[in-house]
Amino acid sequence: MKRLLVWFLVFLSLACKETTSPVDLPAPEKNTYTTDTLQLSEARYYDKVLGALVGSAIGDAMGASTEMWHRKDIQLKYGYINTLTPAVRQQSPEGTWGHNLNAGATTDDTRWKYTMVKYLSENEGNLTADRFADFITSYYSALTRTISDGKKVPDTDFLDTQIEKIDWIKEWARVSMAYQESPEAYLKAMNRFYGGEMSCAGQLYTPMFGLITETPEAAYELAYEHSLFDLGYAKDISALVSAMTHMALRTQDIDSIINTTTFVDPLGYQDSRLVGRIAYQMADASVKTILQIKQRSLPDSLTTKDSLLYKIPSGFQGNQKEWMRQEMAYAFLEEHKKAIPFHSGEIYQILITALKYGEGDFEKTLQFIVNYGRDNDTVAAVAGMILGAKDGYSRLPVSLRAQALKVNKENMGIDLEALAREITEKKYPNSVKP
Repeated sequence: MKRLLVWFLVFLSLACKETTSPVDLPAPEKNTYTTDTLQLSEARYYDKVLGALVGSAIGDAMGASTEMWHRKDIQLKYGYINTLTPAVRQQSPEGTWGHNLNAGATTDDTRWKYTMVKYLSENEGNLTADRFADFITSYYSALTRTISDGKKVPDTDFLDTQIEKIDWIKEWARVSMAYQESPEAYLKAMNRFYGGEMSCAGQLYTPMFGLITETPEAAYELAYEHSLFDLGYAKDISALVSAMTHMALRTQDIDSIINTTTFVDPLGYQDSRLVGRIAYQMADASVKTILQIKQRSLPDSLTTKDSLLYKIPSGFQGNQKEWMRQEMAYAFLEEHKKAIPFHSGEIYQILITALKYGEGDFEKTLQFIVNYGRDNDTVAAVAGMILGAKDGYSRLPVSLRAQALKVNKENMGIDLEALAREITEKKYPNSVKP
């Protein structure tokens, strides 16, 4: 008993003793990806914003005619698409709002860019998830009120048009209205949004936040707050494409833009137990695959079997080895495709693969995306915005940019130059219009 008391006193003494050590290694501090805020002249900023909007519209339009197609079907009808093609398709709420439109016609990807400019202008200086939900709800409400004023029966063609617009926004409005109601209602609505799939909802509009913020981290955080329609790591991806778009305003180096996935992580996705950061893993796999493909030694002549497998489609402007490498990249993407083409992870995987494969070249990158198929207009719209922000409107291919501007203004009712001026005037309120 006395021995137990002694051991207890020793233990108590050790427990109460102050522990000190001369060693106190500091934990590493997380640096921001860039060390300064964005500084561009008004003219250069306008050129880059217009480049982003037009670049996105070009990508959207290039994929509009073959959205959701398999690449072999694209080759069968079009060969290799290297320009804008007529949007020969049935109208739909998420697609074109008209049957068989001219080359340069766009879909909901470009409509979202227009919608976001209006949201940014209406809520300048106070961009929050609450205001975004209210903005979408108000738009939906305004559409429903136009169906009838209660005094006369609406014209049937007008009714068809309004109903299609309502069909486009109603999934988003359901979530927005539930978000305003309660957390419980929001969770229920969110988990049935487009069937409850991990859709690429946020990527349709979050790149716009990259154009108006001062750092990639700020672009990420603002986009993340507004990703009301995303689940899980899709929110991280939606925020990353915003940060990538911001980085494109700063640099011509495509690797620095892609590396946003590595270095911009304000919410610590990389620290997630067991899984880590899925967006980083996908990007890393894409980059490594493209590097391996481009370093691979290929034969000068093909067997009969390989000649059929790697048959160059008409319109492809590269040589046999370049086409073989592109087909290898496509095969990698097919191995990682998801159950639905508009899955957020698939969109991001194709995006990073194409950006790395295209090495920053606008046409090469968008052609890679569009000719792969799947949800090609959305991926090309995101890539087009990033590369358009990088190059600016002045460096986009002349024929493509001119046609995209013309058709969107005259046929789609979306004046991309006016939208770019609207954004620029918010950043430079006392300036003269470009």
